[in-house]
Amino acid sequence: MATLHLFDLDGTLLHGTSAPVEISRQLGLEAETMALDLAVSAGRIGPPEYAAQVHALWAHLTESHVTAAFEGAPWLARIREVWAAIRQKGDYCAVVSLSPSFFVERLLGWGAHAAYGSRFPAIPFTEPVDPAGVLNAAAKVRIAERLCKEFGVARSDCVAYGDSMSDKDLFGVVSVSVAVNGDSHLSGLATHSYEGEDLWDAYELVCGAR
Repeated sequence: MATLHLFDLDGTLLHGTSAPVEISRQLGLEAETMALDLAVSAGRIGPPEYAAQVHALWAHLTESHVTAAFEGAPWLARIREVWAAIRQKGDYCAVVSLSPSFFVERLLGWGAHAAYGSRFPAIPFTEPVDPAGVLNAAAKVRIAERLCKEFGVARSDCVAYGDSMSDKDLFGVVSVSVAVNGDSHLSGLATHSYEGEDLWDAYELVCGAR
């Protein structure tokens, strides 16, 4: 049976930051977005409110800003090498994130089989964010189940990689999980824990467990 590796983005593949913060950095608005990150992680606002507020901050966002944010972000080392190894074994890898899909989907070019994020309108924005398209922790589980059916993989053959509260539900339904620079929300939940900046080292923790 093949294995499906499910990767979170913010704080996991991106070290110590989130896609919205990196996007906002291009507009000189990183402080405002970092405050929103803290608010959503503390549960003071939910994902739909967060999405609406970053959308408002990004009134002047262009594709060039997104490209610069993606290329300049502090990614973990050896992401593409891990995904190439996963593909070589006949396994699958996917990214499921609450961040905007226009950023997350760029990881398909790095070798992910699938990439899901919150749906935002086309850039430059002329429409509001539809709250129905904004993902949350429960949506990660639903997407994982959809991918299992698509790839013919059992839920018991999934590995989840994440760092925070948005990964808690997913960690609760898979048999193997890796807290990557994880916070207190994942304490005691993950089967493996990794601190560092190289995805290969996190991946190696579970290679022997499969």
